[in-house]
Formats: sequence, structure tokens, C-alpha cells
Amino acid sequence: MDSGAIRRRLALGLAVLTASGLLAVAAPAEAQAAASASCPGRKVRTLPFSTGTVLVYKRGGYVCAVTVTKKPGVKRKMSVSVQARGSRPVVDEGRFAYRAGPVMVHAGRRCVWLKGRVGAGSVSSGWILC
Repeated sequence: MDSGAIRRRLALGLAVLTASGLLAVAAPAEAQAAASASCPGRKVRTLPFSTGTVLVYKRGGYVCAVTVTKKPGVKRKMSVSVQARGSRPVVDEGRFAYRAGPVMVHAGRRCVWLKGRVGAGSVSSGWILC
């Protein structure tokens, strides 16, 4: 085998190792981006708490929310709920590794109350987006 072939094989091996390393580093950020991309509309609120964040989106009278954990990959009890004033809450709860939701309600111009929980941490917004 000539030295040119050896160099090409080494370069290919280095490229593969570099690409796999970059994918491993980018995976948690991609998981959070995928969670936030599951709701249509524009992000109108971010409700952070000790173990996660509730991301709130709005489009055409609809409000959508997702709870995202700060430590993705480990299944834990999570929930998210959205309630339009005068209606019952829409809830998604269970054991998830990345996110709970999305949940969506038609709020029109009514206020909404959002709640999120990851493990022992939680947030409750009170009436917002009135």
C-alpha cells in the first residue's frame, strides 16, 4: 500500500471520529430544539423552574405548551397543563425522558393558566396572556 492510500484512510477515519463526536455533543441541544418545535406558532413565554422549563407558544387564538427537562435522557415523572379561563385543563402527564406535551387549547382572548412539573420541581403561572 502506498503512502497516499494510507493518508486517505487516516483522513477518512479522522473525519468519521470527528463527526461522531460532534453528534454526541449536539444531541442534548437537538432534543430541546425538537421539543420546542412540536408546538406551532411563536414562543410567547418561557417559565423556568428548578428541574425544567415550560415553553409557551401562541398562534391564531390557540395556546400550546411543552415541559422540557433540564436533564434529558432519564425517564422521570413529568407533566404539562394548559387551562383557558372558563374551561377544563388539558393535561399530559407520565414518565418521559425529554418532554411532556405538547398540549393545546383554544383560548381566543381569554387568560390561560399553565403548569409544569419535572420530578420534584414545578411551576404554576397564574392567569396570563389575557
